[in-house]
Amino acid sequence: RMLTRTPSVVAQVFLLLSIVLVIAIAVIQINQQQVLSPGLKYGIVLDAGSSRTTVYVYEWPAEKENNTGVVSQTFKCNVKGPGISSYESSPGALAKPLDDCLNKVKERIPVHLHKNTSVYLGATAGMRLLRLQNESAANEVLASIQNYFRAQPFEFRGAQIITGPEEGVYGWITANYLMGNFLERNLWRTWVHPYRKETMGALDLGGASTQISFIPEDSEEHFNSTLQVKLYGYNYNVYTHSYQCYGRDEAEKRLLALLLQKSNTSASVDNPCYPQSYNTALTMKYFLGSLCTQSLRPANYYPNQLVNFHGTGDPGLCQEMVSLLFNFTACRDREDCPFNGIHQPKAKGNFVAFSGFYYTIKALNLSGHFSLDDFNSSMWFFCSQSWAQLQFMLPKFEETYARSYCFSANFIYYLLVHGYNFNAETWPQIHFQKEVGNSSIAWSLGYMLSLTNMIPAEGKLIQLPLKPPLFAGLLIFLTATALLCLLFLIYLCVVSHNRKDVPRVEHVFIPE
Repeated sequence: RMLTRTPSVVAQVFLLLSIVLVIAIAVIQINQQQVLSPGLKYGIVLDAGSSRTTVYVYEWPAEKENNTGVVSQTFKCNVKGPGISSYESSPGALAKPLDDCLNKVKERIPVHLHKNTSVYLGATAGMRLLRLQNESAANEVLASIQNYFRAQPFEFRGAQIITGPEEGVYGWITANYLMGNFLERNLWRTWVHPYRKETMGALDLGGASTQISFIPEDSEEHFNSTLQVKLYGYNYNVYTHSYQCYGRDEAEKRLLALLLQKSNTSASVDNPCYPQSYNTALTMKYFLGSLCTQSLRPANYYPNQLVNFHGTGDPGLCQEMVSLLFNFTACRDREDCPFNGIHQPKAKGNFVAFSGFYYTIKALNLSGHFSLDDFNSSMWFFCSQSWAQLQFMLPKFEETYARSYCFSANFIYYLLVHGYNFNAETWPQIHFQKEVGNSSIAWSLGYMLSLTNMIPAEGKLIQLPLKPPLFAGLLIFLTATALLCLLFLIYLCVVSHNRKDVPRVEHVFIPE
């Protein structure tokens, strides 16, 4: 009996020990794991727009993912002075304004990472226009930028003029990327494609061009005008169109040229879109020197001659003049062709409107999304103010922007309502937004994502207390030990039970 008890106790001890050890090892393995930070990587994109250059610095963990999203904007700097296309006659002068921003960037990025940090420069409509007007001047501007970056510690990946459709698609990628429409975290903390998540359309308003990009209802039907974008293993057919000369600045130059054309004298030209009692003198070259206004030049065009513009702050007349900037007759009332004879599928879903759209809406003291009626009444009120009153209404007062907000608002109204066919019902689907989190909505992030093929890694770099083979081996050994002990105990129970039954049976059948 003693002999049977000893193996039973030993087996029970081994069984308990095995179970305790399995639990202990599993708990240690899970709780003591360390996520190895691979450090950060950086990328720099210069958005060389028509009116200014903006430098963006992006960072991401070196294994290409973190908890809040994959890439985030860590710094933004506006280069002082005009856009790079304004340096056509003095490309060498570009270095100084760039220096101010680049010195700040050098402080933001650890010195030992400078040589591995890629820099990209993408130039948009301002340079597209300059290239059409004077190709050698455009090439000199780009060459001067190349030279400038050769002397910088970063890895310069080239300066290029991006096309209108590219600008539109990169803006669409940025907006949807920041809003988590391509990727999201699942319960197991890995990146997955969101189930049935709709993408947003993107509306971008620059200085020289404007872009609309969205996924149409039936992308097969509009195959010619859609671009196929492959992101994170999924295909998207994006309709995109860029309207050259329909950026805010170039559109206003066309308005000034029309007003001069309709006026009898250049000594004083009434501008119903400028605030009441605002007066300014502009050279003919300022608004007629552009490729966008070439066809509106008068016979007696003298680049340095001054034209006096007098603001009358007349919202009704301003709207009438702005409508002349669009050619609505070229489409001959075709529904899928809003203006300028350009084919466009019906705008569908939610849209985010950024850049110039956002700044104009902010000046009207509106934000987020609101009704078309609210927009119209704010625009009418703003356009009726005198120049003196405007100085108290705007949070940030800069003359060149302040005098033009009424024009911008009317231009946005015509572009969105008569151009892209938004109406009172669909207008609230437009969200006027500058950024998501701390990242600006601009084409620059989408540009960098596609150039670096930035796709998040599947898993984190994790250091475990026990190497996986050892951990698995121990688990198998201890589980096997526990099972053997359990089987042995069951066997002992059965044997012990049988022994108890045998004497009673004998007692019954033994004759006296």
